[in-house]
Amino acid sequence: MLFLILGVILVALVFEYINGFHDTANSIATTVSTKVLTPRQAIVWAASFNLIGALWGTAVATTIGKGLVDTQFVTTQTILSALLAAIVWNLLTWWLGLPSSSSHALIGGLCGGTLASAHGQWSVIHWSLINPVTHAAEGLWPKVVLPMFTSPVLGIILGFLIMGLLTLLIHSWRPRLINTVFGKLQIVSAGVMGFSHGTNDAQKTMGIIALILFSATKTNALAQLPSWLQFLYTPEFKVALWVKVTCALTMAAGTAAGGWRIIRTLGHKMVRLQPVHGFAAETTAASIILLASNWGIPVSTTHVISASIMGVGATKRLSAVKWGIVGRMVWAWVLTIPVTAVLAYWVERVLLLLP
Repeated sequence: MLFLILGVILVALVFEYINGFHDTANSIATTVSTKVLTPRQAIVWAASFNLIGALWGTAVATTIGKGLVDTQFVTTQTILSALLAAIVWNLLTWWLGLPSSSSHALIGGLCGGTLASAHGQWSVIHWSLINPVTHAAEGLWPKVVLPMFTSPVLGIILGFLIMGLLTLLIHSWRPRLINTVFGKLQIVSAGVMGFSHGTNDAQKTMGIIALILFSATKTNALAQLPSWLQFLYTPEFKVALWVKVTCALTMAAGTAAGGWRIIRTLGHKMVRLQPVHGFAAETTAASIILLASNWGIPVSTTHVISASIMGVGATKRLSAVKWGIVGRMVWAWVLTIPVTAVLAYWVERVLLLLP
């Protein structure tokens, strides 16, 4: 059982690594496409700020770990099925160059796996509830589904408004001055974008690992740990410092692996960008993600930055956005949770049949 638990933690870190090169491509795509930084420089820059952001707070980790499903029905096998489903979906969409959401892939997998573990009892999924302590709304609807629709809409609107305001402010500037000034400013906005990505995305795997250890401790699977592994014992749900550091370093390593397929879709295929557009898109997305992280909402970095680029690109003219590419992306967004939920459900059913 101990080896199984350690194996699932390893799978969780593989997911975190894939998340690093899959989703971090979103945060650096505009910087690379506007030629403000080379791909290598952008990756190092984003990885550094991802690392800092990942160590900042645990609100999102708590939402993932105990706010979406009934933890009484979450086992090590359940989490393994969720992770495998999310990894398969992430690799498929990465191969197709589609910027889908690693966050929603993991959440869909967790819901599907838990549903199978509970033998189809839909009540195990916390659709909507009120926290008795904070009186805040929690559950799948307020924390995941509603933000899944509102955050891209907010990204489009805010991106359009910020770019429109910048256009008014710099309309008399020479093009060379605009590119020089916003080239430097975009380095700053890319750093903030990397930081915001770390505060939200890295915490999702932290929450999963904390949930693995809490579930294993609850079922006495960690009752006889050797002294050098006592740090794994978790009688109450919490995100330990070693979990934070491990996830942060793993995501930073994944970021260093890059993600050219997605960078090409966001930074080249969807709309052509200059430094001022990249700055506006990154500032918009980072603001939304940081606000969501503060509220413990696991939003999709992919959805937010993609929508921000759409809003910024639309200020040129609506035809500047290649809506065919956008349509493919939206389908990937819509299908992520149901597909990963179904995948995880059947993986868990198979695992339950094993001796």
